[in-house]
Amino acid sequence: MSDPMRPRASLRTAVVWDVLKDALDRRVKATAQGPDGASGGGAGPVALDVLDTGGGSGNFAVPVAALGHRVTVVDPSPNALFALERRAAEAGVADRVRGVQGDVHGLFDVVERGGYDAVLCHGVLEYVDDPAEGVRNAVGALRPGGVLSLLAAGLGGAVLARALAGHFSEAHRALGDPAGRWGESDPVPRRFTAEQLSGLVEGARLRVGAVHGVRVFADLVPGVLVDTEPGALDALLKLEAAAAELSAFHAVATQLHVLGETPGADGTPES
Repeated sequence: MSDPMRPRASLRTAVVWDVLKDALDRRVKATAQGPDGASGGGAGPVALDVLDTGGGSGNFAVPVAALGHRVTVVDPSPNALFALERRAAEAGVADRVRGVQGDVHGLFDVVERGGYDAVLCHGVLEYVDDPAEGVRNAVGALRPGGVLSLLAAGLGGAVLARALAGHFSEAHRALGDPAGRWGESDPVPRRFTAEQLSGLVEGARLRVGAVHGVRVFADLVPGVLVDTEPGALDALLKLEAAAAELSAFHAVATQLHVLGETPGADGTPES
């Protein structure tokens, strides 16, 4: 596993990284071919412009930059942006990573509209006042043919986790709460179903290219088992990847990932 997102922490990131990397690769091929579908010939590798809203210290931005792309990270935290700068320097991609302070609601105060081949909006919608506006702004930053990677907390995973911990009243409360919260001390302000996230993407006039459940099993399996049982990590990663695409498991995933595509994102001409 030489992939930059595949060390021990990959239990939380592997599914999203695989989907994102595939989408970026397809966007590179489409960009290299041009609008008529013909190859551009002797040009060098295509570098995409990627925007990571709420990208923090660069968990995705730095590996994306390591693929050769230019990444702009927008985050409200100066500390996170400082950690991003250090992390990018350590990875040797400081020249391809730029951090700016801001948030998704004021996105166009700090970045340009329609300037990016891909926009990442990971762990953002849970915390904003208006998720629909947040998605619309993220989509507004896309170029024609661009792709949106949307990752947010899943309702079902929280209900299941509270129930398995013996907090049945909290699980019941989350199940019926409009925001999916299990109590006043719940650190997550809002959770979503796959249908809700897909609706936000479609409401912003994007096509839903794929929906994946993230951390379906990883948060339920004792860490000691994964760390000590030979081959357990690889086996669990394969199980997560297999379950991620099955809609039956979306309802119990800790997080949900939706890939939104604009016309032409798959390399076909726009109508």
